Amino acid sequence: MSKTSSKNKGLMNMSIPKYNIENYEDLFVIEGSAYDDSLEERMEKLRDKQVSKYRVKTIKSGEMLECEIYPITPGASGGKRSKKEKEIRLAQSNLNDKNAKKHLIRIVNTNFTKKDIWITLTYQDARLPADLQQAKKDMQNYIRRLKRHIKKHNLPELKYVYVTEYQDAEGKKKKRVHHHMIMNFADRDVAEELWNGGGRTQTRRLQPDDFGLEGLTRYITKEKSGSNQKRYTASRNLKQPKVTIADSKVTRRRAEKIATEENMAHELFEKLYAGYKFNDMEVKYSPYVAGAYIYVRMKQIEPKKERRRKRQDE
Repeated sequence: MSKTSSKNKGLMNMSIPKYNIENYEDLFVIEGSAYDDSLEERMEKLRDKQVSKYRVKTIKSGEMLECEIYPITPGASGGKRSKKEKEIRLAQSNLNDKNAKKHLIRIVNTNFTKKDIWITLTYQDARLPADLQQAKKDMQNYIRRLKRHIKKHNLPELKYVYVTEYQDAEGKKKKRVHHHMIMNFADRDVAEELWNGGGRTQTRRLQPDDFGLEGLTRYITKEKSGSNQKRYTASRNLKQPKVTIADSKVTRRRAEKIATEENMAHELFEKLYAGYKFNDMEVKYSPYVAGAYIYVRMKQIEPKKERRRKRQDE
């Protein structure tokens, strides 16, 4: 390996704020044209001895498991950022939205399974709500009707997440509104009958894939052009993902191998997390600190006894 490049010498001398568990990801979001290391420069960062060790943050959300691995490398405090650094920082302005969506995906994966449903609720033109406040009242009333049915029939407590999409309707004073709701209400016919918006309703069973319910969650929170607004509401009885932190699972040398040898990483993570299968991995680098940010997604393997029971039932 050649001597440290002038680019990375500048990196090591750069005055940056100390980072911790709250802001580590913010340092490693640079991708593509905004910051593009050569392979040699990336290897230098991975082998830099200022990285004492790596922290492993594990998030379990239902059947899904995520690992966020990042170096424990405090930088010097104080100092001003260069113009280029400020430009890169501006390019990260969507990080909060990205993390909020990631948290919602984890909440959905933690609380809902293929036994549950999602429903789309619409309005007749004559019954469109005048504003978001009215749309929210409509959903509150709908939830009350669901809860009354649940209480009457002694069913499990209602859990839900819903999204209201609120869009300008051309040539009309009122707004085009519809709702998407994920919930543990089993009776699809009753769920549709209890809506009184006058429009169409459609219910579907949840169908998790290798990434759980991420695809559905991203769909109901999808971005559109125009003057759309979305509101996310969740019941208070939802469980939170389980988060654990360890500083002894990944050494600097092991992190280098994980970042550069995906086949080895595949085997390693399935060994570290028995009962889970490796889905994918993402590696990011930073203009501020040495090392790399490694993000891995896995899914729980269905126990053999459960698979045999299903085959017998079929």
